[in-house]
Amino acid sequence: MEKFIELFAEAIEREDEIKMQDEFREYPEWSSITYLSVIAMMDEEYGVQIEEAEFKKLRTVQALYDACNNK
Repeated sequence: MEKFIELFAEAIEREDEIKMQDEFREYPEWSSITYLSVIAMMDEEYGVQIEEAEFKKLRTVQALYDACNNK
């Protein structure tokens, strides 16, 4: 879990603390560019390819983590 948070923070260029229950779309750093960075990180690090429609259903950092570990 710590590794995922580290990779996620790097992908969205966030220096503030990230909690699993955070709704990541509310981060000031969140944008279409960070979306693409997170998608790329999930693919490169976890081999998870996620469709945009499925990604839109994910709200929290925990949901992203679960998506990486359930595929």
